[in-house]
Amino acid sequence: MKTKSFKDLIVWQKAYKLVIEIYRMTKNFPKEEIYGLSQQMRKASLTIPSNIAEGYGRQHKKEYKQFLSIAYGSLCELETQYLLSIDLDYVRKDEAVEDLMKEVGRIPYRMLNPIYPKHIGGAK
Repeated sequence: MKTKSFKDLIVWQKAYKLVIEIYRMTKNFPKEEIYGLSQQMRKASLTIPSNIAEGYGRQHKKEYKQFLSIAYGSLCELETQYLLSIDLDYVRKDEAVEDLMKEVGRIPYRMLNPIYPKHIGGAK
């Protein structure tokens, strides 16, 4: 089946669900974090499906991969913030969120890995 829209992309669909879960999770953060960690997590999560959609909309493979790379970087940022929120006792581990992060990260990583085989994993 040919994709007609970025909304047909499984990676976008899962990233979109991740945003919703992050917004729900951060809703209960302490009030002092409203402009701190909570906002950073929301912003990082939101940039993931947004960059996937924008890259798809560019309709050039090179640009699409560039935006996937940005989305993957935002996912790594979000994962760091998620782990910090657990260590600060703002939330408990959330299997659904962790599964979505793994699934969303898997697709761009596989697409980008052939481009930068020497750089991924630290080897140069």
